Amino acid sequence: MAASADDVAPSTASAYLDPSYWDARFGKEAYYEWFKDFSHFRHLLAPLLSPSLSVLEVGCGNSRLGEELLREGVAGGITCVDLSPVAVQRMRDRLAAQGTKGVDVVVADMLDLPFEQESFDLVIEKGTMDVLFVDSGDPWDPNPTTVDNVMKMLKCIHRVLKPEGVFVSITFGQPHFRRRFFEAPEFTWSVEYSTFGDGFNYFFYTLMKGKRSLESSSYQNILPAAPRINMVHEELESEDFIFLTNLDEP
Repeated sequence: MAASADDVAPSTASAYLDPSYWDARFGKEAYYEWFKDFSHFRHLLAPLLSPSLSVLEVGCGNSRLGEELLREGVAGGITCVDLSPVAVQRMRDRLAAQGTKGVDVVVADMLDLPFEQESFDLVIEKGTMDVLFVDSGDPWDPNPTTVDNVMKMLKCIHRVLKPEGVFVSITFGQPHFRRRFFEAPEFTWSVEYSTFGDGFNYFFYTLMKGKRSLESSSYQNILPAAPRINMVHEELESEDFIFLTNLDEP
């Protein structure tokens, strides 16, 4: 029987940073899609797919995105990683029970990915990076630990992407909060984004390695003035809203 939201939701947002929380959660919960399932953003992701792609999903949890990519015809190898050995084993068991082949599930830390340089054509994260921001303080000036961990994650992803590979980040993080990280000087990717969702926007960032422009390199020099910030940690209709940043006009 599937666990209810009350059974698995943490008492505080900072619990999302505790690996033991995820092990306990995945021991109870069979399935949960952070930031909507594939059907909600298929129109944005499908144009980036082709049969020959090698794909890495970072922070797979108990999502079914890997299986959806298989159904879309991706046959170059799909690797799903998660820090939780409980999540990894349960996904392996699920795939075996279904007779699904072509998805490799690996225990790995997104801050230290165990793959060779330039291994993947496409890297996807969906809500995984948002976890690093749950205890960040002021989103306009995150604490040093948050900044360090986000940059470690992005450097790992940039390293394992092939030349002209694509990184897709699906997040609540608004451009004025994310671009300072995505457009750091050490990265060569271009940054574009779209939105999806009804009522609350999810951001779908597409970063193409080796395609950085001079305009993006100067973006950090033209950041808008910071409005007053309230961080809203509400459950609403799903846990996604734990990551929602609410900007109040001054």
